[in-house]
Amino acid sequence: METKSNKKVSFRRIFIVSGFSWIFDAMDVGLISFIAAALIIEWNLTPQEAGLLGSVNAIGMFIGAIVAGALADRMGRNKILMYTVLLFSLASGISAFATTFTIFLIFRFFIGLGLGGELPVASTLVAENVPEHKRGRMVVLLESFWAVGWILSAMIAYFIMPIWGWRSALIIGALPALLAIYMRKGLPDSPQFQSTGKKNTSIIQNIKSLWSPKYAKDTTMLWILWILVMFSYHGMFLWLPSVMVLKGFGLIKSFGYVLLMTLTQLPGFFSAAWLVEKVGRKFVLITYLIMAAISAIIFGNAESLPMLIAGGMALSFFFLGVTGTTYAYTTDHYDSTVRATGAGLANAAGRIGAIIGPLIVGTLIAAKVPFTTIFIMFFVTCIIAALNVLFLGKETRVKPKLEEEETIIKEAL
Repeated sequence: METKSNKKVSFRRIFIVSGFSWIFDAMDVGLISFIAAALIIEWNLTPQEAGLLGSVNAIGMFIGAIVAGALADRMGRNKILMYTVLLFSLASGISAFATTFTIFLIFRFFIGLGLGGELPVASTLVAENVPEHKRGRMVVLLESFWAVGWILSAMIAYFIMPIWGWRSALIIGALPALLAIYMRKGLPDSPQFQSTGKKNTSIIQNIKSLWSPKYAKDTTMLWILWILVMFSYHGMFLWLPSVMVLKGFGLIKSFGYVLLMTLTQLPGFFSAAWLVEKVGRKFVLITYLIMAAISAIIFGNAESLPMLIAGGMALSFFFLGVTGTTYAYTTDHYDSTVRATGAGLANAAGRIGAIIGPLIVGTLIAAKVPFTTIFIMFFVTCIIAALNVLFLGKETRVKPKLEEEETIIKEAL
């Protein structure tokens, strides 16, 4: 029988390994935004072609989230997590040697497969290894590793890419393969999966159950939320370095400014992680979405550098709080037998928005549409997302039981 001490050690390993997988995942997504800005200059890409980089990646993430989420409910969370980490890291390293834009896009698709599969499986693995009343906070804290990855990507872009070129950044992206090797050495799986995995419900049955009377309303709300959040996130953040360049700033200076903007992502995650267990997921989502909408308007209308940076920092703070809470909110809605499938399909729905977002921004920029108008579009999508949660969402925060509260107080004393 596993002792309380052993459970803590096991969870620590699960949380740290899952966190590192998120760091590398975010690092890759962040790097492609900087690489896109460099490739526009080096390969003479049009705005539409640059938008394809994010969209092809998102197509891979769409498929990866569906497949990995479904397989994780059949084969185990840890095993699928290991495979997805290995896939995106190896594809990233190989893509550094791409000689044409078409070949580069093909590798971006395979990177997306791994990235999209890793995210919902990692969040499910962490969610199922903590008490329910701590689940929201720990999943949001897991998401905070995303900010670390983005900050690392900005540092690589600012300090390494100017010297060694954009290909060096992709070679660094192959490092997670080492993490996959470590994960193979007995990382424990979810206790819920170990106890229910032998039921062998089919993948099709699990998918159908998401639309049963028990889950249909929740699934609808979550899919709308994910589509709008990912449309806004990928539409805005994958274009941040390029937007700065198009506003007249030099490439390296733009990378430095975006690095400043990303520094507020961590406090955005930490504030959301604290609030989700204090005031609830629904309140945090609605509040942070409204503040992100206001931040988008400020950034889109900024005419001076201080206002641009301030708007970008506010956008990073609130929108990354939104994404972290969205992952926690999603895992709350499903039982363990279909949790990875539910999280995977919701994540996949979000990739539809992630595919469309960068393409629309690229098309609008090519058509000389003002940035003010583009960011008004993101203001509207954030407000609609907030209204969706307000009217269709429910509060999922679980308060600790009396005996658990007494234990918490004793530990605090």
